Amino acid sequence: MGEGVLPLLEVQNRLRYHFLQPDLLELALTHPSYAHEHPEEGGAEFHNQRLEFLGDAVLDFLVAAWLYQTYPDFSEGPLTRLRATLVCTTTLASLAQRLGLGEALRLGRGEEESGGNARVANLCDALEALVGALYLDGGLETVWEHMEPWFAREAEAILHAETYVDAKSRFQEWAQAERGVTPAYHIVGEEGPEHAKVFTAQAVLKTEVVGEGQGSSKRLAEQAAARSAIATLMREEQLTDK
Repeated sequence: MGEGVLPLLEVQNRLRYHFLQPDLLELALTHPSYAHEHPEEGGAEFHNQRLEFLGDAVLDFLVAAWLYQTYPDFSEGPLTRLRATLVCTTTLASLAQRLGLGEALRLGRGEEESGGNARVANLCDALEALVGALYLDGGLETVWEHMEPWFAREAEAILHAETYVDAKSRFQEWAQAERGVTPAYHIVGEEGPEHAKVFTAQAVLKTEVVGEGQGSSKRLAEQAAARSAIATLMREEQLTDK
């Protein structure tokens, strides 16, 4: 049976786990487009979508349980936001890239020629399917033994950058409830070389600038501006109450 550019053995080496049932790994790395073009290898349904379904559920459970135990001081809201960031498409695609899953994916000709091995959705699906395969091959402990180090590092980075806190959503809820308006954001500054840009954003209510922040992307700058606006308006409310 065919395989991607990266041999399955190399994927197992990077994962530091060797499958007792290597066919599970091959299935996890078989895109539907490949199965449809090669029905002789198992049928048009011999692809990774069922494993993806399973792996998605396994990851949600394991990440939730790990966060619950690791951050006992976090309430439901922060735990939910942090879990959502850890298991979002872009985060899982990043792990898939580190494991070389894109290079190992078995794709149909059209999908391969259109860059399917680098497509974020395909990488995320492959990672979830890999988790499903790991679970079937070795159980929950095996999955988390090989996934925890990466998720622990990722959680630390997310918390450090506060990217799990959606300040824009919080600020919008407050502004609509208290002021009856929806915040707007303006990028008012951009400096630095192309590989290290710093953007400055302002949060505006009607015509009033209520917060300003900087970040390495426009999105992060807007989040920083929203956090600044929340802090400013909270201080104003405290002064008014006095």
